[in-house]
Amino acid sequence: MSYALDFGTSNTVITRVSPVTQQTEIVKLRGCDREVANNPSLIPSLIYVENANRNDVLVGQAVCDKGLDLLNDPRFFQQFKRGIGANIQGFLPELDQNTITFEKVGEWFLNTIIEQLKNQSTDTIDSLVLTVPVDSFESYRYWLSSVCQGWNIEKVRLLDEPTAAALGYGTTEEELLLVLDFGGGTVDLSLVKLDKENTKKNQGFILKWGQNLLGESQSQKPKVARILAKAGTNLGGSDIDNWLINYFSKTQNIPVSSLTMRLAEKLKIKLSSQAKANEVYFNDETLDSYELALDTNSFEKILQEEKFFDKLDELMTQVLQQARRNGVEKKDIDGILLVGGSVQIPAVQTWVKQYFDEKKIKCDRPFSAIAEGALKLDQGFEVQDFLYHSYGIRYWNRRKNCHSWHSIIKSGQFYPMNEPIEIKLGASIENQPSIELIIGELGSETGGTEVYFDGDRLVTRSLANNQNNVQALNDKDGARTLAKLEPLGMPGSDRIKLKFWVDEQRFLRVTVDDLLTQNSLVENQIVAELS
Repeated sequence: MSYALDFGTSNTVITRVSPVTQQTEIVKLRGCDREVANNPSLIPSLIYVENANRNDVLVGQAVCDKGLDLLNDPRFFQQFKRGIGANIQGFLPELDQNTITFEKVGEWFLNTIIEQLKNQSTDTIDSLVLTVPVDSFESYRYWLSSVCQGWNIEKVRLLDEPTAAALGYGTTEEELLLVLDFGGGTVDLSLVKLDKENTKKNQGFILKWGQNLLGESQSQKPKVARILAKAGTNLGGSDIDNWLINYFSKTQNIPVSSLTMRLAEKLKIKLSSQAKANEVYFNDETLDSYELALDTNSFEKILQEEKFFDKLDELMTQVLQQARRNGVEKKDIDGILLVGGSVQIPAVQTWVKQYFDEKKIKCDRPFSAIAEGALKLDQGFEVQDFLYHSYGIRYWNRRKNCHSWHSIIKSGQFYPMNEPIEIKLGASIENQPSIELIIGELGSETGGTEVYFDGDRLVTRSLANNQNNVQALNDKDGARTLAKLEPLGMPGSDRIKLKFWVDEQRFLRVTVDDLLTQNSLVENQIVAELS
C-alpha cells in the first residue's frame, strides 16, 4: 500500500490510494486528527513530551483535547518544523535532564504518527512519499532520511511541496502551472510543466532509500513533472499570528500567551471569510477578559508594515526571472494553484490577482493538494528537478581576513549533470600532507531568514542582503580530508585537479587527479550527501 505524508508547520496530512475505489483519500488518524468544518481531516503539528527519557509523547489533537497546549509549558511544542536543520539563536529547552533539539521533537512526532498509522492500518506500508519545502536546506532533508531509516518501509522518497501540489490538483494534460504554497512556516513558489511523455531516461525521483526505484515503470512511458523555476523563504502563517499579537500587545497592552495567540489565530481565520471579526474571552475565576477586534483594512495595514507583500514580490520576481531563462513568459502560464491555509487570506489572493488573470487561479483544495499529489509518484509520474541552492568551497579571504565561499555549482543546475565542474588547487603551506575541503550549501544571495527565540515563541527575521546564509555539509572530523599528497605539497603551483558533479541521486561527487604525479587520488567519490 502506498502512502504520502505532508508534514507541515501547522498541520500534517496523510493520504493513500483507497483499496476499494482506487482513488486518493485522506487518512484519519484516530486520536490525532482534527475535524474542521469545510476542511479535510488534519493532524495538528503539535507535541507534548510527557517523559523525554522514555520517549513518551502525545501528538496532534490529543494535546489540545487534554488542555496541554500551553505556550509557557516547556513540554509543549508547536511550529517545531521551523527549527529543524536551522541554526537556532537562543537557548534550547531541557526536559528530564536532556537538552531537547527540534530535530528530536520532529523525530518523536513523525515516529508516533507512523507507528499509529501502522497500528490502525490493515495493510503493509510498502511505499511512502514525504514532501519538503523548496527552500529546505540539505540538513533538513538529511534529517528526514535519518528518521525514516527506522520505519521498516521499503521505499521512501522526497518531493518538493509545490510540485506535489501541481500533481494534486488533478491536471493530466500538458500544462504550465505556477504553485503558491503558503503554509504555517514557509511560502514557496514553483513553476511546473506537466508532460505526458518522458524525454529523458533515469530522471524521476528526488530521493530514494532501499531498493532501486528506477525501472519500475520502464515498460510504459510515464508522465513527467519538470520543475522550471522555484523560490521560497521561511515565512508563514505563524509569522502573521505573531504580527497580530504584537499589534494587540502594543495597542491594547494584551499579554502574549498561549491563550491570546490562539485568539489572534482565530481572528486571522475569521478574516479569511468576513470583513470584520472579533474574539472575546472571559475567565469567571480570575475575571481576566480580552477582546480582540480587527477589520480587513487594518489587517492589510499590519501586513504592509511588516513588508509582507514586498517579500512576496521578491519571490515572484525570482520565479519569473528563472522562468524567462527557460523560455517561459508570464502570459504562458496556464494555471495558478493556491495551496496552504494562508492562501485563504483575501489580501494574499488579491496580491496574486495583481500578477495573473483571476480565471487562471484555483484555490479549491488548499489543505489536501500536496499530500494527494505526492501519491502520483506511485501512479506513473516522474519528476525532473534542479538544485535550488548553490554549493561552494570554503577558503580564507585574506583581504577581509575571514572565511569566504567560492561557488562551484550554481543554483538552477539540473541533475544529473552531464559535464563536471573542473577546478585546480595548490598547496597553501610547505610540506602539506593532504588536501582538505569544506563544502557548503549557499543560501539566497538576496538575503534570507534566521530562526530565533522571542521569549517562548519561535519566530523568524530577515537577514540583510550581504548576510549570506551558508550551511557546511562536511565540516566534521574524518569528512574534510579529500586526498593525501605524496610527495608532500609545496606552495607556488597547481597540485591537484578536481572534477565535481551531481548524480541522479543528488550526491555531490568528485574525482581528484594529482597534476605532479599524474596519478588519480580519488575516483567518483561522494563528497556530500545533498539529499
